[in-house]
Amino acid sequence: MAKVYYEEDTSIDALKGKVVAVVGYGSQGRHQSLNMRDSGLEVIIAELEGTDAWKQAKDDGFEVVSADEATKRGDLIIIVVPDELHEPVYWNFIHDNLKEGKTIGVSHGYSVLYELIKPPKNVDIVMIAPKAPGPTVRITYTEGFGVPSCIAIENDYSGNALKTALAWGNAIGSARVGIIETTIKEEVETDHFGEVAVLCGGCAELIKAGFEVLVEAGYQPEIAYFECLNELKLIVDLIYDGGIEYMWDAVSNTAEYGGRVPGKKIVTPDVKENMRQLIRDIQNGEHAKNWILEQKAGMPVLNRLRAAEKEHQIEEVGRQLRSMMRKK
Repeated sequence: MAKVYYEEDTSIDALKGKVVAVVGYGSQGRHQSLNMRDSGLEVIIAELEGTDAWKQAKDDGFEVVSADEATKRGDLIIIVVPDELHEPVYWNFIHDNLKEGKTIGVSHGYSVLYELIKPPKNVDIVMIAPKAPGPTVRITYTEGFGVPSCIAIENDYSGNALKTALAWGNAIGSARVGIIETTIKEEVETDHFGEVAVLCGGCAELIKAGFEVLVEAGYQPEIAYFECLNELKLIVDLIYDGGIEYMWDAVSNTAEYGGRVPGKKIVTPDVKENMRQLIRDIQNGEHAKNWILEQKAGMPVLNRLRAAEKEHQIEEVGRQLRSMMRKK
């Protein structure tokens, strides 16, 4: 079983009197920063002057500086720009300003695992990865709760890296519910697999395939939308609240029979074998290599798919139905 840290195992003392520099004021950057400040830490923000994120940080009352200044002043430098920006931001603004004893922090280990950033050996490298979007990190904190986070220590030059990371996790509220020990490698590889095979890739493709089959069979696209997409939230909410068996107990016997018996013919052994190939590609670096090459080429494949799938019938029908269901 994984080791889990709670409030009684942690404190923010390791970061008291120190400067936390948050590089990037997007979803995670903003909401983690607000939580850390409310927990009593000194937080500065690195953003590009004049951008919407820079203005937002200013409006939120933070001191906003350049990334190189933030690195010089920060004791813990948390990089939370999008994954594809870690490499240029790190090498252009952070690396040359790192001094012995500082700590680099990330909320997803992608750039560390694949060595897009290579901090020197005389700094600590840690990860606190909240298992929820930034707004949820903030909302649950203000409600006196929090979201779980994963913690990993990649380099412990100072001997205090764990205390620093736990202080960060405590300050954003995660120690209230649990900080789960992992490694950078495990976090990245399982995160990529879950996104591709189930949460984003697998789920989206299953929805579209079901919609297309119903429409091809002559059913109205509006009805197909409700049956294959709209009602998915109701099922996911049940699973989230109590697990898969809780969901089966809550739906009708008809739905349960269909899901447990013929439903198993949808995700076949072939599908599971495709998943096995995916995890092999993730583990051997092939998946990451392809994504890094895609980024460096200007993301032509991703942009083509974005443009094409915006025109999918399920998107058109969905826009119409969501408009109809909104409160006037």
